[in-house]
Amino acid sequence: MKMKRIKGIALAAAAVVGLAACGGSSSSTDTTAAGGDYSNLKVAVVYIGVPGDAGYTYQHEQGIKELEAELGITVTRLENIPEGAESAATFDQLAAEGYNLIFGTSFGYMDPMLEVAAKYPEVCFEHATGYKTSTNMGTYFGAAEEARYLSGIAAGAASATGKLGYVAAFPIPEVVRGLNAFTLGARSVNPEATVQVQWTSTWFDPAKEKEAAQALLQAGADVLGMHQDSTATGEAAMEAGAKWVGYNSDTLAGNFPDTWLTAPIWDWGPYYIAAAKSFAAGTCDVNQYYGNMADGTVKLGTFGSSVSAETQALIAEKAAAIIDGSFAPFTGPIKDNAGNEVIADGVVAPLGDLLGMQYLVEGVIGEIPKS
Repeated sequence: MKMKRIKGIALAAAAVVGLAACGGSSSSTDTTAAGGDYSNLKVAVVYIGVPGDAGYTYQHEQGIKELEAELGITVTRLENIPEGAESAATFDQLAAEGYNLIFGTSFGYMDPMLEVAAKYPEVCFEHATGYKTSTNMGTYFGAAEEARYLSGIAAGAASATGKLGYVAAFPIPEVVRGLNAFTLGARSVNPEATVQVQWTSTWFDPAKEKEAAQALLQAGADVLGMHQDSTATGEAAMEAGAKWVGYNSDTLAGNFPDTWLTAPIWDWGPYYIAAAKSFAAGTCDVNQYYGNMADGTVKLGTFGSSVSAETQALIAEKAAAIIDGSFAPFTGPIKDNAGNEVIADGVVAPLGDLLGMQYLVEGVIGEIPKS
């Protein structure tokens, strides 16, 4: 793998007052942990939301905590930073004030981070969910579509009507890919199943997400999936007596004892630890890291009581095949929802095609909004 070596910046002795005023915590100066000296690290992470979302940011926060525990450092967090100009200013401020390893966790941070990275060649930038890299900026994400497919099996098996709904954030390839994988999984156990999509154009807006979920339920869906950062979809499903599949985390599964099915979830800790140790040793990893179920980055969460033993066994069988490489969710023949063949019989879609996916598979009711 191609790596770029970057000299680490020495830790500043003083706390970063400006960032602390913004809600961040200053990095610890006690940076000697078992197995290494990490005193050359000054680490920050920029969150699109807050760890209290019990979803996307929460799971990243668990990974950051693992990093802190493993390396004996304290990571500065900046929360609720909007995509666009404000994120660029945030990355710029962090780099200017001595942070030398900076993580950004939202797709819309990609271009702002790339711009700032060019100004600070000695700083290592790592961007979650994006696809652009530079000599001092790498990316990290994973094959959530693998667990999405498995969660679709649970959803398709749980639906009495064959009408499913999906609350989706933005029509970027990451979200489109997940929706399609969910649909393929559902139709693998119920070939006539349909999945109606509602787009919210937001990552975290519980009121808007709940409204979208309610619209799908009113249209006849009895099982919901989601690509959002809150649990509002699940709350709407619970109120309507419908089932649902979560995303990112299963920490609140117990709050929905009768309606929860399962969820694709993330384990970011190993990546954060590896990236920090690599940079402490002098290497900024500028690869496009794409974890999967085989390496544990992507997992399927706990099952709810509505998932039968038979369905769990089928999911376990498919999961084992995904992990050993004998099965891939996007294996043809696959048609889009206009009837065009998009993946030929027996062909496994290459990663590049998955990362650029901009079509909806057969069974999805809806379309990709025009930008």
